[in-house]
Amino acid sequence: MQYLYGSGEAAAISRQAWSALTFYVGEVLQGKDRRSVVLAEGASLDAPKFVPCAGKPPAAVFDVDETVLLNQGFEYDDLTGAPHRDFDDRWAHWEKTGIHAVSPTPGAKEAIDALHRMGVMVIFNTNRNAFNAEPTEQAIDEAGLGPARHGETLFLAGDDKTGSLKDARRWRIADHYCVIAMGGDQLGDFSDLFNEASNVPARRALTALPGVAPLWGRGWFVLPNPVYGSGLQGGAGDIFPADKQWHDPATAPKGGH
Repeated sequence: MQYLYGSGEAAAISRQAWSALTFYVGEVLQGKDRRSVVLAEGASLDAPKFVPCAGKPPAAVFDVDETVLLNQGFEYDDLTGAPHRDFDDRWAHWEKTGIHAVSPTPGAKEAIDALHRMGVMVIFNTNRNAFNAEPTEQAIDEAGLGPARHGETLFLAGDDKTGSLKDARRWRIADHYCVIAMGGDQLGDFSDLFNEASNVPARRALTALPGVAPLWGRGWFVLPNPVYGSGLQGGAGDIFPADKQWHDPATAPKGGH
């Protein structure tokens, strides 16, 4: 929390990502070959195929929480409130009543304003709850990032039967738009296929596959989030490969008789 919500370093990384995204979209719009960055149904990460773009207007698709909005109010309550509270109930209350306790991520408003000026439709694909669509619309709009309209420029968990999976919603958006850029703070904001990895090293390795590695910073843009999410997994043996584990010889047990 100190890093994401308080540090200049996190703010700089966020601005860097939004600046790069804006520049990239400008490049794409000036070129002749617009390509979707939404993986087509049935595609794989090692053999990626993308939704066709012909004749569709351009769009950019973004996650909401810790991508375009910082949930400072919720995280403050999480840090200072009573422990062991039910997350789902708290989050539902937050969506409904925390409208004014959020801020745009650094650089988000400037980037989204620029996308609108360039004629790019901005669409939000989030796992916030469909039953709280109205306050989520209000939170996004009052932060200056809208318009957010449920079913048009805002897609939510509960809009279909896939729960927290986002691919079905991405395909629905891509039926009508050429999605030239996406932003998120979790790998699932780009493809649900990332979350099918069997372990922590395998999930990390998926980001380097030749078919998708060039998309980072060239269509897919990641915002920092060390506070929560699917990236926070694994113990020491999962995170550090065996050939990279080191122990200070000075602290090694001494031989004895």
